[in-house]
Amino acid sequence: MPPQETTTSGTIRISVDESFKPVIDSQIKVFESQHPDAHIIVNYKPEADCLRDLNVDSIRMVIVTRGLSETELSTLTNKLQYKPAFGALAWDAVAVIVNNKVKDTLFSMQDIRSIAKGTSGYKYKMLLDGKTATSTVRFVVDSLLKGQPLSSNIVAAQNTEGVIDYVSKNEDAIGLLGVSWIGNKDDTTQLSFLKKVKIAQIESKQKTESGIYVDPVQYNIAKDRYPMIRPLYYILKENYDGLGNGFANFLIYEKGQKIFYRAYLLPARMGFDRRPMQISN
Repeated sequence: MPPQETTTSGTIRISVDESFKPVIDSQIKVFESQHPDAHIIVNYKPEADCLRDLNVDSIRMVIVTRGLSETELSTLTNKLQYKPAFGALAWDAVAVIVNNKVKDTLFSMQDIRSIAKGTSGYKYKMLLDGKTATSTVRFVVDSLLKGQPLSSNIVAAQNTEGVIDYVSKNEDAIGLLGVSWIGNKDDTTQLSFLKKVKIAQIESKQKTESGIYVDPVQYNIAKDRYPMIRPLYYILKENYDGLGNGFANFLIYEKGQKIFYRAYLLPARMGFDRRPMQISN
C-alpha cells in the first residue's frame, strides 16, 4: 500500500468511459465530499483507451461497459501477480435523440438498424460519439450491425456533447448516447440539453407489446421493455485495502447505487422498488 493511503484517503487515478461522465462526476463529488483526504483523478476517454489503461501502472481503476474476458483476466493476473476485481455497477439505456423541430419521435428497432445500415426510408444520418474505440460504437457494431462495418450513414462527433450539439442544429440527424446525459430533469445542464433535442421512444422489446413505444427509463430497463441497454462495470487493480477498494465499495453499496438511480441508470447491486405497505394502529 502506498504510504498513508487508506480506503478513505490518498490519491488515485482512474479512466472512465466518456459516455458516463455526468454520473461518475457526481459519484466522485459525493465521495470526496464525505472523505476530504481522498482525491480521485479521473480521465474520460473512449472505452478502448480505458481498457488499454489497465496496462498502465498509474491507473488503478477503469469504468467501462464490459467486464474482462477469460483471456484478459488471465493475462492481467499474470502481469499483476494477483487477480483484478471487477463487477457490474448499473445498467444504462442507450437513448435516441432527435432535433426539436422534427415530428418523428417513435422508432422500432428495425428503424434504428436500417438507419445505422443506411438502408432506411428515413432520411436521417446516425450520429455517434466517434467512429472507433467508444462503447457506443461497439454497441452499434455488436447489437445493431451484428459485426458488419459502420456504414457511410454513420457520422462521428468528437464526444457525447458533440452528438447533442450536432443533432440540435441538424434536422436530418439522430443521435445515440447514454441516458445519464439527458435523463435527469433535476440537473440544470441536462435541462439545457433537453431544450435543444427530444428523446425518442423505441418500440417495446416485449413481443406482447407490439406497437407500444417506451422511454429509456429505469422501469423499462428493469422490466426488459426498452430494447437498447448495456451494463456498466468497474475493473480494479488493487490487492490491498486502498482508496481504489474504498471507492469501489462506495459505488456498489447504498450511497453510490442511489447516485446511479438518481442519474436514471438502473442500479445493478441494490433494488429501490416501491412496495405497498399498510400501517395498522
